Amino acid sequence: MQPRIQYAKIAPGAMTAMMALETYVRHCGLEHSLIELVKLRASQINGCAYCVDMHTKDARAEGETEQRLYAVMVWEETPFFTERERAALAWTEAVTLVGQGHVPDDVYQQARASFSETELVNLTMAIIAINGWNRLAIGFRTIPGTYQRAGQDGGRTGTHRPPAQKKAEERAADD
Repeated sequence: MQPRIQYAKIAPGAMTAMMALETYVRHCGLEHSLIELVKLRASQINGCAYCVDMHTKDARAEGETEQRLYAVMVWEETPFFTERERAALAWTEAVTLVGQGHVPDDVYQQARASFSETELVNLTMAIIAINGWNRLAIGFRTIPGTYQRAGQDGGRTGTHRPPAQKKAEERAADD
């Protein structure tokens, strides 16, 4: 597989906007472990190999267990997740698959039982962000396996930085 477009280089303003959303999500007050589970589940649904690789690496680095990571795609069938995590995963699936049946009332009620209104908006913003990243990575064929966490390549922990963006940032720093 070859990348189609180096979107970070072609449209740096778009990357700035996406990074602003990512920064908001990262600092919105939701548990980082919960955000990683949500990002992983949406990426699985969307078939984004790059993002699945990224979020399993990030979740592991933040202490997530292998057992839970393997079970995210079958979360409803396992006892490994809290009620809050289950509500977030159900909300993630419904919002990610919004075109297939909108967001059912029972899923909303489950989410509202576990999240305040502000938290639910923030959770939805996290889902919106990962769905956007998935579409960029899939549409432009970002190569799975190329993501490295902070400390491995000097990148910022928990943020999407495809190789094209990293190179664009390095060039900008050299100028």
